[in-house]
Order: sequence, then structure tokens, then C-alpha cells
Amino acid sequence: MRAGIVMISLIAGLAMSLPVSAAEDGAQGSRAAPADAAKDATKKEPAPPPSVTVIGARDALGILGREVRSAANENMGRIVDVIVDREGTVRAAVIDFGGFLGVGSRKIVVDWSALHFGRVANKSDSITLELTKEQVTAAPEYKQDAPVIVLGAAGRLQPWDFDK
Repeated sequence: MRAGIVMISLIAGLAMSLPVSAAEDGAQGSRAAPADAAKDATKKEPAPPPSVTVIGARDALGILGREVRSAANENMGRIVDVIVDREGTVRAAVIDFGGFLGVGSRKIVVDWSALHFGRVANKSDSITLELTKEQVTAAPEYKQDAPVIVLGAAGRLQPWDFDK
């Protein structure tokens, strides 16, 4: 009889544990479904290929480090930086002007429209600045994190409005 009671207890214990296991399996199944859905949602469409533009070697060249000369062929310095506005439009160039081998030089900012790029086929060609050496010498020095004062060709400079 004792063996019968033990057997009944064992069967009852198993019977009670089966629904719990099934409920846990159902819960795990429902937990797995959102995880699978999240994985599907994170799958991204492949990015479209980028557009490609081919520019001829004589049509576009880098200008940083290029020599700048006046219309009278005076050395005005070298372009060391380009300034853009918030929309990414090129507005001015920073020119390292004066000095010798970087000693005694200072940076000034000139309006982009005062530069002429007619002769830039080779790296040794210079860019022409529509200002005189006296005008550039009198220009205030460019200092980073300070208001930018841009020297422009006569009648061409327009103020920047960054308060929009």
C-alpha cells in the first residue's frame, strides 16, 4: 500500500508540473515572438549606391596652400583655410599674409568673390586676389573664435546674417 501511495503522489506531482511547464513554454514562445519581430524591424534595406561625378583633372584642383598674388603680381600669401556659412556655401578664404617662413605672418580673411581662379591648372599656378597689397596690409587679423572680419572687393561684400 505504501508503494501505491508513493506512486500516486509521484503521478500527481508530475501531472501538476506539466501544465506549469506548458504555461512557461507558452510564455517563452510569446516572449520570443516580439524578439523576432524586433529583429525583423532592425533589418535595414540596403543603401542605394552613391551618385558619382567625374571631374576632369584640369577642371577642379585643391586650393589649400596655393599662392595668392595681386593683379600687379605681388605676393599676397597662401590660402590656409576656407570659411563656409551654415548652409555650406563658401564665403571667404583665410590667407596667411606677410612674414618669412611663417615668422611675422598673420592671417586675414578675404571675400571669396575677390579671388580669381583663372590660372590654376598646375599646383604651381597662383590664384589672383582683386585687392592691393596696401588693402591687405591694413586688414584686421583673423583670430579663431572671434568675429570674422572679411575684406572684400569694392562693392561686392554682403553682410552675413547668422541670427536666422
